[in-house]
Amino acid sequence: MKELWIEIDESIPDHVKNGLLKSAAQVCDVLLVGSRDVESAREAGAKTAASSGDCDIKVLEAFDEGEMMKLKKRGRTVAVKVRVGGREDEKTVAKAVELSSDYIILDCPDWKVIPLENVIAMTRGKTKLLAEVSCAKDAKLALETLELGADGVVLKTSSLEELAETAAITKKQVLKIELVPAKVVELKQIGTGARVCVDTCDLMKLGEGILVGCQSSGLFLVQAEVYESPYVETRPFRVNAGPVSLYTLSSLNKTRYLSDLKAGDDVLIVDREGKVRSTHVGRVKIEWRPMLLIEAECEGRRIKTIVQNAETIRLVTREGSKSVAELKAGDEVMAYITEEGGRHFGTLVKEEMVIER
Repeated sequence: MKELWIEIDESIPDHVKNGLLKSAAQVCDVLLVGSRDVESAREAGAKTAASSGDCDIKVLEAFDEGEMMKLKKRGRTVAVKVRVGGREDEKTVAKAVELSSDYIILDCPDWKVIPLENVIAMTRGKTKLLAEVSCAKDAKLALETLELGADGVVLKTSSLEELAETAAITKKQVLKIELVPAKVVELKQIGTGARVCVDTCDLMKLGEGILVGCQSSGLFLVQAEVYESPYVETRPFRVNAGPVSLYTLSSLNKTRYLSDLKAGDDVLIVDREGKVRSTHVGRVKIEWRPMLLIEAECEGRRIKTIVQNAETIRLVTREGSKSVAELKAGDEVMAYITEEGGRHFGTLVKEEMVIER
């Protein structure tokens, strides 16, 4: 099992820190904190690591042979931070391993030039190798690059979103969002428009697709082209998503316009239970097709989306999916309702007043 540590900067505001400590204690193996936060971390119910103070794991900010020998003689659990920029720094790693350091926390400023295979060979079965990262994306890259050689990551962040995503990657936890039924109230054919097919680097199944909508605060779950039809072949990698102006989710806290997506970009796959996984765009195909406006009501709000007006486009429902060609007022489809507010380059700004119709 991979280990997830979080390093919490003691200079962040107390109200942010307290929330972070509480959330981190639920998903992290170790909280790496400053000396004045050790007690708060312990009260949160987590194992603690620090460079000073009464902690479970003593962290040496730089390799110190004498200090390490003293700590090991006293039976302390020790982690050593090592900044690796080239082969010369491997000697420090080797020495720390020789002195039985329990953990090596590896700071790699440039993953491309680091001889990771050599570091893995030194530490395998002798100590636990952790990679310092600053976000979920870096955590994924570090764990994939090191493959089975990395025993975990040390996440440096104050973001609850990054913590949740990194926990999902490190611990193989399933991320979930809450989808709710939205009742269709109006359908309207609106003529031809530029429609986007999002081809992903993954394979989807029945009940899976991507979330799209005219408003960033109300997104509909459009199923991938996995429903068998006598007229067309299935395309389990594809979602016929709608016009170029629609919003979709590229992460749990960021939206993108469909027009912005291109090969290599992140996009979220969601199923009817709200389970989420991230994939990448393989390509985006834009063609001009007849369109259908769908309006629905949910939680006292009216939300809208636009889709290609064709039998093969299906919205996910509680029990299955329904072709947009068969939709009628009163039908219920699954939707994701988020907080209202403005969006600045896809990031929610709750305080901004925005009216979307």
